[in-house]
Amino acid sequence: MSSIILMGIKHCGKSTQGKLLAKHFECPFYDTDDEVTQLTGKTPREIYTESGKEAFLEAEKQACKNLAEKIKSETMAIIATGGGICNNPAALDELHKTGKFIFLNADEKTAADRIVREISYDGIGSMKNLPAYIAKENPKNVQEVRSIFHNFYVERQKIYQNLCDIEIKLEHSSSKSENRQKILDALKEME
Repeated sequence: MSSIILMGIKHCGKSTQGKLLAKHFECPFYDTDDEVTQLTGKTPREIYTESGKEAFLEAEKQACKNLAEKIKSETMAIIATGGGICNNPAALDELHKTGKFIFLNADEKTAADRIVREISYDGIGSMKNLPAYIAKENPKNVQEVRSIFHNFYVERQKIYQNLCDIEIKLEHSSSKSENRQKILDALKEME
């Protein structure tokens, strides 16, 4: 079996499911965001904020290229991607050489709840720790965060569905192991 590349909206469970799958298949787990940080010494958010979108896309592409080279000698690897990789064709090309794209489709409410849970506030009440695409809209309250996320979610769903080899609907009410089993079942059907 080739590598499994997990994609989906931020907080859909890519890292959690990736680690579970790596344990199941007894293979290495990689996260493209971690690879970006190792390569540059900065988090994806720091690169995007400090140097802009183009600098981030280039760093992500290079990290994916390095990762593809690193796993050449592996029989299999599990890779969790950053939520925005769907807008980085060069990075996607590097990863697609290594395996299949699996779209982990989490419901909108679950993903939005996870984003809202991470919000913090500075001393003057401004929201912090928001994804860049939400922060740039300068939301004033949680309702605005959810509204911005809704539009983004709808757009991204279409992109992921067009890119993926397999789409798996993850259920919030299911356990992590039940969702992992859905992925394993879908992989078996694909073989």
